[in-house]
Parts: sequence; C-alpha cells; structure tokens
Amino acid sequence: MQRILVTRQLTEPAMALLRSGAAEGKYILDEWASSGPMPRPELLRRAAGASGLLITLSDKINGELLDAAGPQLKVVSTVSVGYDHVGVHECTARGVQVGNTPDVLTDATADLTVSLLLSTARLLPTAAACVKNGRWGPWHINWMCGADISGSTVGIVGLGRIGAAVARRLAGFNIGKLLYSGRNPAAQALVNHATVRFVNDDGSISSSPIPQHTPLEQLLRESDFVIATCALTDDTKLMFNKERFALMKPTATFVNSARGGIVDQDALYEALTTGRIARAGLDVTSPEPLPPKHPLLTLDNCLVLPHIGSATFNTRNAMCMRAVQNLYAGIAGQKVPFGVQA
Repeated sequence: MQRILVTRQLTEPAMALLRSGAAEGKYILDEWASSGPMPRPELLRRAAGASGLLITLSDKINGELLDAAGPQLKVVSTVSVGYDHVGVHECTARGVQVGNTPDVLTDATADLTVSLLLSTARLLPTAAACVKNGRWGPWHINWMCGADISGSTVGIVGLGRIGAAVARRLAGFNIGKLLYSGRNPAAQALVNHATVRFVNDDGSISSSPIPQHTPLEQLLRESDFVIATCALTDDTKLMFNKERFALMKPTATFVNSARGGIVDQDALYEALTTGRIARAGLDVTSPEPLPPKHPLLTLDNCLVLPHIGSATFNTRNAMCMRAVQNLYAGIAGQKVPFGVQA
C-alpha cells in the first residue's frame, strides 16, 4: 500500500480528509504530530519509501531528500504558492510531479500588501507605540506626518496574480499613476481591465487604462511607492540591491510581500539609515523568522511582519485542501491539477 508523509499539521478539514482516506485503506498516512516544522533528520528518515509528500515552505526538497525518499516517490505537494524551496528540475528529472496552491491566497495576500503599504506610509505602528508608551505629547505641525497615497506614483514589480490584485485595490485610492514591471505578457488581462483614477494638473479626476510595461529602472526612479510581488527566481534573487535602491526617490516607500530572497537586506538597511529611501514595509525576510536582534528591527522607518500574507482562516484552509487535491492526483498517477513546471 502507498504511504504519504505530511510534514506539518494542517487545518482540521484537511487533516480529517487525509485521515478518512487512510481509515478507508486507500493509503498509509504518516503525519508529523506538530504545527511546527519537522526536523531535517526526521524528514529524511520518514520520507524513505513514501509515494507522496505534503510539505510546507520550511521543507527543502533537493537531491538529498529525493535520494532518501527513493524511486517510488510520485508527487511533492506544497502548501504554498511559492516553490523556491523545491528543486523542481530535480523532481521532474526523476518523474516526480510538483504541485502548489495558486489563486486561493491571492486576495488575502493582496489585502495584506495594501495594508502594509498604508501602515508603512502613515507610520501607524510608530504612532500606536507612542500612545502606549506615553510619547503622545502636544500636537505640532510635522508630528507623525507620513506619505500621501492620493496623487502618488505606484510601481508594482511583478504583475502576476497577486500584483494584479494589488493594482485593482489601489484603483480606488486616487493614485496619480500606476506603473508595472515584469515579464508576464498577460499582465494587463490579469487586471481585468481595471482603470486607475488619475489626478490631473488642475486637480480634476479622470480615468485611464493601466499603463503598459515600464522598464524596472524607470519604475524605480519615478515611483513614490515600490511594491514587490514577484516570484523568487535566479533572475530576481537579490534584485533589490544597493544599486537599485540608489535609483529610488529619497521620499520613496518600499514594500515587499513576495519573498525575502529578492532583497539584499544589508543594502536595504543602509538605504533606510542614510536617507536613500524613506521607509520600508516587509512581510517577508531572509531568513524567516528574522532574528530578534537583526538591524532592520531597530529602525522606526521599517515595519516587519512575520510572513502573514495568506493568514486568514479561509485562505489557509483553501490552501491545505488544494494541496491535498494535488497529493491525491499525484499518488493516483494522474496529472496534478495545480502543477509546477520545470
């Protein structure tokens, strides 16, 4: 009988589905009885002989793991839209399908991205801290002044599903201009013909289609807010480095809800402490968790969240159920419905 390994406790509906399949004798279920990550030595040991692996972002799937699993492995299903932790080329070369969970977390992540942008731009965490620690003093003209979204130029780097959803949400904020940079030829269609309200020189409002693709360097120079929603690939790794931050406006806000690996965090720290850019909001870092004594966490102009883009109950459950769907198809020898191509 086939055996599947689940490396993390998932939502109750997903675990109930997996356990019912095992109870019906469809497969042997080997589950890690913790909501925390499975230690690497344990993962290597328990992967041996498995036909399917249901994993999360903390589980690195490489040649070492595939060797330990053995040639009977059919599918690796990850509870995430990103798959940079999975050696897709190595899996494909061995006939192992890889599945991820796109679409179901798009809205939650886009909501979080816009929330992060607004919180960072208007200094909300710093302002709230002032109330709690007794630093709410007499009003003065420049106290807690942030940046305006209305009339601003917003640049989105990576206009895929999440980037397009962010663009649709920003259409209601009276932004002045929306730029995007990326390789997706269907990017404009992803926005579903959304329009952006433009602030004219005379103060009147007009609507216009989202602009066409803008080269990255131009986007960085022109944008008041730079939002990264691109995937982590060999091309995007550390793409936001010292040279790229140097192109940005000194009043600019940088927001990253993509992957921590696209940012050179030392360069970001330097940019924030030297006034090269004004502020940053991060939902992703490298590593994760970010050490409590990391320099970025000492800055008032840097808001760091613990990678909660998809953290709503409905979204996490939908991700888990989609991952189970991928797993079931893979162990049955069928094409994974939400597959990742090498």
